[in-house]
Amino acid sequence: MKLNRRSLLLGMGGAVAAPHVITSARAEPVVTLKLHHFLPPVSNGHAKMLAPWVKKVEDDSQGKIKINIFPSMQLGGTPPQLYDQARDGVVDIVWTLPGSTPGRFPTTEVFELPFICAQSGLANAQAAQEFADNHLKDEVKDVKILSYWAHDGGLIHANKPIQTMEDLKGLRLRNPTRLAGEALKALGATSVGMPVPQVPQSLAQKVIDGAVIPWEVVPAVKVHELVKYHTEIPGSPALYSASFFLAMNKAKYESMPADLRAIIDKNSGQAFARLAGNMWDDEAKRIRALVQQRGNIIGQISAEEKAKWIKATEGVYTDWIAQMKEKGIDGATFVAEARKLVAKYDKA
Repeated sequence: MKLNRRSLLLGMGGAVAAPHVITSARAEPVVTLKLHHFLPPVSNGHAKMLAPWVKKVEDDSQGKIKINIFPSMQLGGTPPQLYDQARDGVVDIVWTLPGSTPGRFPTTEVFELPFICAQSGLANAQAAQEFADNHLKDEVKDVKILSYWAHDGGLIHANKPIQTMEDLKGLRLRNPTRLAGEALKALGATSVGMPVPQVPQSLAQKVIDGAVIPWEVVPAVKVHELVKYHTEIPGSPALYSASFFLAMNKAKYESMPADLRAIIDKNSGQAFARLAGNMWDDEAKRIRALVQQRGNIIGQISAEEKAKWIKATEGVYTDWIAQMKEKGIDGATFVAEARKLVAKYDKA
């Protein structure tokens, strides 16, 4: 078949037009985000909280959002610098603890006071998120807070059994937050503050005698391999909880198209808090059984002893309320509200 000049030009036009159609179809922008955190990729927080959340966001966006997770501080810095990395746009999203920078986010500390939170991670996470919706906006206005939550009740992991306050005297215990540290001091222990990634080496080198962490963190930092005794504080309220931020760079969030911001919003707040709370509760049961099967000793203090611990830590409350008053914060009201919210979700 012969091609005349008109047919040839039409064919060439089609050939030129076809790539243009393909290019236009591919031109829809993908928003790629970097999520940075402090625990290893084998940790439950990474594998069973952040990774499922990322997948959900990506799926909901039909591939228009791509989130790359960088665990173990792979993008540099130290855990206390994570919040500022999100604020300054060094990364787009971080998972961090407000307690890593003591005193910077004073209102969040109400959930870190001793014997405030429930044993249930789900109850604590939802209570903290509702509290944040009402009270944290000013303290975190330099970032976009995607979620604020607290984990399940923490316990004591040590190189000796603990049944009474007498057993705590002089014991060097890693604390996760400033107020957990004050509680440990009130109970007679020597409190040592450090980020959780430093715990394994500190235990191995006998820098500390134990650590105060929830069950969920135990395998990630091999605490069950480095100590033999685990002491639970029965029932609610729990000895302590630590709280967390999932925080995003504000400018990055605001630069996203409205439909993609809506997807981030849909998977933030209480939706993320429920994901996190359920993960902590599920993993607590699994890891407790794993530790028990390993042959480690899991004990509990008595209800009578717990009442003594609550009494011994009352000064932590009065001191904190006085400190908050100096900052113009009504700490007593916040304590009452936190307890009310924890009770609300603990009964749900």
